[in-house]
Amino acid sequence: MDYYGRLRSEALERGIPAAQVSKFADHLRFAIGVGAGSDWDGDVVGQRGGRPRLPAGMEWPLNGEYPLPFIASLDCAALPRIDKLPLPVDGSLLFFVDHEGAFESMFSGYDDDYVRFLYVPAGTETAVTPQPSGRDIPAADPERPLFAKVEPQLPNWLEHEEDDDFDPLERESDMVKQLARELTHAEELIALVDQLWPTRIRGEELSLGGYAWDIGGNDPPEMQMAQDRLGVRLKTGPDVPPADRGRWLEEEEFRIRQEWVPLVQCDTNSEFYYGRYFISFDDLAACRFDKVRSVPGFTE
Repeated sequence: MDYYGRLRSEALERGIPAAQVSKFADHLRFAIGVGAGSDWDGDVVGQRGGRPRLPAGMEWPLNGEYPLPFIASLDCAALPRIDKLPLPVDGSLLFFVDHEGAFESMFSGYDDDYVRFLYVPAGTETAVTPQPSGRDIPAADPERPLFAKVEPQLPNWLEHEEDDDFDPLERESDMVKQLARELTHAEELIALVDQLWPTRIRGEELSLGGYAWDIGGNDPPEMQMAQDRLGVRLKTGPDVPPADRGRWLEEEEFRIRQEWVPLVQCDTNSEFYYGRYFISFDDLAACRFDKVRSVPGFTE
């Protein structure tokens, strides 16, 4: 389905200027929710748990000497196609995550050592791979088929409800406030999105694309990445005067949000830890899955 095309045609029929539709579409994203159970149907798009199919002869991904638990695999050809989310058109995407190890490393920054994404191109010879024996790895969860649904998502600063006491723009940068002022037909377009796609996903186990999950207890992932970039710049690049660092971080957070996308977000066996795995749009389009960055969320 051409989601953006549908929005554009409906908006133009209602007399909304084309320039306003384009500005709004720059911030509208569509997320693919993936789940299993009685509320999910359609074509199978992957599997959760069980044993993965790895390229023939490939060893199980490790963190040092410890195998990483297999979480899920997705059939890219079966996933919904969405403009602006350049997932591979075929092949399989598998990911392995040691949630327990990542949670234990929560105070040491990013937990990239505990996650691995693998892309297996279509036509690759593969084999069902058993878990390594004699290693400290949890037993695999039973295999379950996964199904997909699509929903629209907007950044928090465009999600304000009229009866809300809190205005999300109050905490945004001057850059974002200016963008909001330029979107003179935002309310009409938000209402149109709600009309075209009224059902929201519930009970997803994984989510691809869209925006970062808002998880209390820590800064948004884009701000964490901006702070990391500021630290590198202060060590290696031109200095940012202390008085300008707040504004620099806000603008960098916005740029990162435009350039990066959640590849996969998921809950875990821990009620306090959520997996959030980001990739730049450029790296996603080039299938450079070794560039995925893990920015976990913690509720406490």
